[in-house]
Amino acid sequence: MAQEKIRLQKIIADCGLASRRKAEEWIAAGDVAVNGETAKLGDRADPAADRITVRGKPLAAAQENVYLMLHKPRGYITTMSDERDRKCVAELIEDVEQRVYPVGRLDKDSEGLLLMTNDGAFANALTHPTRHVPKTYRVTVHPAVTDEQLAQMESGMVIDGRKTAPARVRVLTQEKGRVVLEIILYEGRNRQIRNMCEQLCLEVARLKRVAMGCVRLGMLPPGKWRALTPEEVRRLKEEARSRQTGTALKDRPARGRGRGR
Repeated sequence: MAQEKIRLQKIIADCGLASRRKAEEWIAAGDVAVNGETAKLGDRADPAADRITVRGKPLAAAQENVYLMLHKPRGYITTMSDERDRKCVAELIEDVEQRVYPVGRLDKDSEGLLLMTNDGAFANALTHPTRHVPKTYRVTVHPAVTDEQLAQMESGMVIDGRKTAPARVRVLTQEKGRVVLEIILYEGRNRQIRNMCEQLCLEVARLKRVAMGCVRLGMLPPGKWRALTPEEVRRLKEEARSRQTGTALKDRPARGRGRGR
């Protein structure tokens, strides 16, 4: 039986040559050919039977899938290269033989757990808008937090004309002029926590992602990485599959739950 043909951008991404988005750009620019014919967006191929070239060079065989977590320090941007010569997370994984790329983002001033992989389907499953794999953050804010502010974060806030999804928020420690919060988000909007806090007149002193789904950062030192265990990968995939919109909403706390002093 012939193998089912696969979209070209997925084949290119699975080979570790580029992300799916970049592969789509190459296809649209006419840089990809299948059996000598220039490919178009939407074309499919059989990687075992068809001759695929990118900019005239044959596509290498697919790489083994790699899944790892990096403890991103503050000051690094979540990209593999930067034309402005800023520090990139790519510098921290130079000893990884396969080409991997970030799953989602952490802004320059944030730190903590960043998943990286060469498995495009895995990355898409964890970041797709219809999935709600929770991300847990430890956030230090100044000066203090009121119950009303906590309630606003939990129930959702309008940012850039669109309301955020309900979050889970609790106070971990509180002292004069300083509060440490645990915030669990169920969506991945850009700089969401910082924007929420700014709207509430709270200054974010430190923002650290400590978990994504079932995977926790633990004691991994800043700037270091480790491979995910097969069990961690399996559980993340399972969680992404199960967390369609309706399922994820059932897991979220009712307003006022999850807070602690």
